Amino acid sequence: MPRNNVPLIPDDAINSRAAVPATEDPDDALDSRLLDLDVEEEPAFLRGQKRVPVRRGPLPRKAANRLKIALIVVAIAAVFGAITMMTYRYGAQSWRFRLDSSDQLEISGIRHVTRAQVMDVMGGDIGRNVFFIPLDERRKQLEEIPWVESASVMRLLPNRLQIGIRERTPVAFVQVGSKIALIDGNGVVMDLPAAAARKYSFPVIVGMGVSEPLSTRAARMKLFCRVLHDLDSGGANYSRDLSEVDLGDPEDVKVTVADPNGEVLVHLGSSEYLERFKVYVAHVQEWRQQFQKVHSVDLRYDRQVIVNPDDNNPPQARSVAKPSGTKPRRRARR
Repeated sequence: MPRNNVPLIPDDAINSRAAVPATEDPDDALDSRLLDLDVEEEPAFLRGQKRVPVRRGPLPRKAANRLKIALIVVAIAAVFGAITMMTYRYGAQSWRFRLDSSDQLEISGIRHVTRAQVMDVMGGDIGRNVFFIPLDERRKQLEEIPWVESASVMRLLPNRLQIGIRERTPVAFVQVGSKIALIDGNGVVMDLPAAAARKYSFPVIVGMGVSEPLSTRAARMKLFCRVLHDLDSGGANYSRDLSEVDLGDPEDVKVTVADPNGEVLVHLGSSEYLERFKVYVAHVQEWRQQFQKVHSVDLRYDRQVIVNPDDNNPPQARSVAKPSGTKPRRRARR
């Protein structure tokens, strides 16, 4: 029996304790064991994770974004609409935009058109707001004035109007009935300007009726311009010798020459105006020596000239001359 009942320690236990290195810290061994416990082995098979239900709104996300954009656009439009309405009310009701007097009308380009004629059109707008004056309608009314070829009406804020007038260019005097007026290349008849206005030196056009439409007068004026262009071509400048041009018959244009020895009515027909007028210029003195009086000359026929065909004498009293150097009438090309 051992003493004092002390149990005996087996030898292999002593040997195992002796095998533990003396340098190993017991705390380090404990930490390593704890680390081994934290590392879990990956399972060999993965299980599907359970999905957590997500709470959704009443509208899809895409529809919600569109609705948000639409609300923003509506809000911006409402703001701009309010600003526009306020601006409109201010422009329509403010005294700053009222045309108070005729001094606020700036009129340019008038020479023969009087300010009174312009005020007949624009006078009713005095006292109105400039934004409520119909500019296009006023422009058309101004262009109805005979001397006005074109007009423009513009607003100059806050309370002025600018009126620009472009007047017509007359090319001849015209006798319509018992009235003498001016006429432009488009057949528009204008009243003679005041005595202080520019003086014109034009031939007088006869043969136009009082009730002729503008289209007929425009065609006659086209013929008139062609006759003058032919007589002045090549530097001839014969149109300055004309006192009247009769356009009553387009097939027989008649011109009155202001000769110092007496006016002569010359029939030029419907073509070759320059060539026929040159025949008159070359032989008028010869005819004056041959005949007692030369009132008119007809140059419409080939290689012959009829002197005084417009006299009231019987036909047998008419004289026929065949001047040398005249050319036969050429046929018009088709």
